[in-house]
Amino acid sequence: MLDDAPNLPADEAPDAADAGGAHSLFRDVPDTVSFKKLRKRLLREMRETIEIHAMARPGTRWLVAISGGKDSYSLLALLLDLKWRGLLPVDLLACNLDQGQPNFPKHVLPEWLAAHGIAHRIEYRDTYSVVKAKVPAGATYCSLCSRLRRGNLYRIAREEGCEALVLGHHRDDSLETFFLNMVHGGKLSAMPAKLLNDDGDLLVLRPLIRSAEDDIARFAAAMRFPIIPCDLCGSQDGLQRNAMKTFLSDMETRFPGRRETIARALANVRPSHLLDPALFDFASLQTRSDRDT
Repeated sequence: MLDDAPNLPADEAPDAADAGGAHSLFRDVPDTVSFKKLRKRLLREMRETIEIHAMARPGTRWLVAISGGKDSYSLLALLLDLKWRGLLPVDLLACNLDQGQPNFPKHVLPEWLAAHGIAHRIEYRDTYSVVKAKVPAGATYCSLCSRLRRGNLYRIAREEGCEALVLGHHRDDSLETFFLNMVHGGKLSAMPAKLLNDDGDLLVLRPLIRSAEDDIARFAAAMRFPIIPCDLCGSQDGLQRNAMKTFLSDMETRFPGRRETIARALANVRPSHLLDPALFDFASLQTRSDRDT
């Protein structure tokens, strides 16, 4: 159920304004050229992603998933910043799914959200016990944990009348997923910016999908978000995703700019230069002489 915080659009929430004319989240941000450039770049990338993929339908409502990590905090802050500037015509509802991890500091997110007048819902579902019971010792928890979390977030989005579930995945998440699917799954796919769920009633949006993880990490550090570490999947070593992260980091060190180049490639696909006959009609290709006969 909703907590005691009023369910208001971000620009009508209490304590939302500061002397600088921005949302209260930005009241004590660094007054430096580097931070201003970083904030501007992230806002530009997010706005372009929203516009290119036609994400925002005026008057609709978005459920913004917030875990307590740097990515989801940054996602929410930048969405609220866009909304404050009149560039995002949707209502935002922040949502944390407390999955019952041991030592999870339950007070951190509700207090932080309420302090900034951010409409939110805190939901408790003990998926931790389910994951621990079903996943064999030594195996990774991420897949099952993610499915259980996503199912609950879909349910909450429906209950709250939201059109979309908004997630904090960034460019590097997408690249890691691309290489994971290619190397381990034998398919070319990554994380789309906009996706329709299997039931066809909810959109899944990733407005940060063009933004670099390093930029988001620097932004989160400057904003001094109260980061909550994950004690479930974050405690496991040897994950395939970690291997992909290391691979990409090594390549970036040797060949600077490769992450951005590969990310651009995901938006510059040439089906005729791949091998999938479902995407390109190779059978109908003819030479000039064949066409003339």
